Amino acid sequence: MAFAIQCDRPGGPEVMQYRRVELRDPGPEEVRVRVHAAGLNYIDVYHRTGYYPVPDLPTGLGVEGAGVVDAVGEGVTQWVAGDRVVYVAGPPGAYAQFHVVAADRLIRLPEDIDFEQAAAMMLKGMTARYLLRQTYPVSSKETILVHAAAGGVGLIMCQWARHLGATVIGTVGSEEKATLAREAGCDYPVLYRKESVVDRVREITDGAGVSVVYDSVGRDTFLDSLACLRPRGLMVSFGQSSGAVEGFDPVLLSRNGSLFLTRASLFDYVGTREELEENAGELFDVIRGGNVTIPVRQRFSLEDAADAHRALESRKTTGSTILFVQ
Repeated sequence: MAFAIQCDRPGGPEVMQYRRVELRDPGPEEVRVRVHAAGLNYIDVYHRTGYYPVPDLPTGLGVEGAGVVDAVGEGVTQWVAGDRVVYVAGPPGAYAQFHVVAADRLIRLPEDIDFEQAAAMMLKGMTARYLLRQTYPVSSKETILVHAAAGGVGLIMCQWARHLGATVIGTVGSEEKATLAREAGCDYPVLYRKESVVDRVREITDGAGVSVVYDSVGRDTFLDSLACLRPRGLMVSFGQSSGAVEGFDPVLLSRNGSLFLTRASLFDYVGTREELEENAGELFDVIRGGNVTIPVRQRFSLEDAADAHRALESRKTTGSTILFVQ
């Protein structure tokens, strides 16, 4: 037996139950990981609420974890008990003392990166990497807009974009968050509650607009994001923390300058083993090179996972949050 967070039905944080569960043996090509820390991500909220349906109920939560290989299933030769690993993988279940995942989704964790740091960095860091390096390869001559610039992905994107030489405009909700974003490399923090994001972007860019907008907010920012783009610019939607965009008319893209729109997901950029290792490897490189730092800004115990969700949904968190597992 082991402890885990489970949900018997979709709903608010109150549906999350800390309970004893059966310890499952790994099947063929699977590995059981003794989890030391799990990452907190907005996809966990989508799984909990049913916005992203899970295969079966009751369900675990969490797709990001770091720990040690505890047992391997038939056919697994690349991992042995005691290996230090980190992963971003389904099915949900990283909020637990043990999690069984596919062997080919594990990433070997370097000795100089601890478990909490690893759990704080992989999903958000690999997301920042594919957004800036693949979805729209950012260059040193461009100005970009990052929504939620003081959030988990936002702070990483600000640092990475600065490393690439880009000029970064970022939206934030408070002076405190503006300071965090500025320290991370955001050249122009915009307090969206006090000033017009569109007007500030046009002012900063001398009316031209930005090359690309990275938007994880969704409904509340969608139209403004389109209005901030230069002609033929790219709107990258990769989340909807404020809710889903509804009733979108594609003609808006032509009215705003023949714009491009994509709804991106990390899992489509790390589908093969080669893609996963390339993405994780570049993330490790920028962290070891000191170009990007990903501190753990909030820590919750596994049994307090519901409180972590409440803090995340109320926008009380900044940067990365982890659940430590005992």
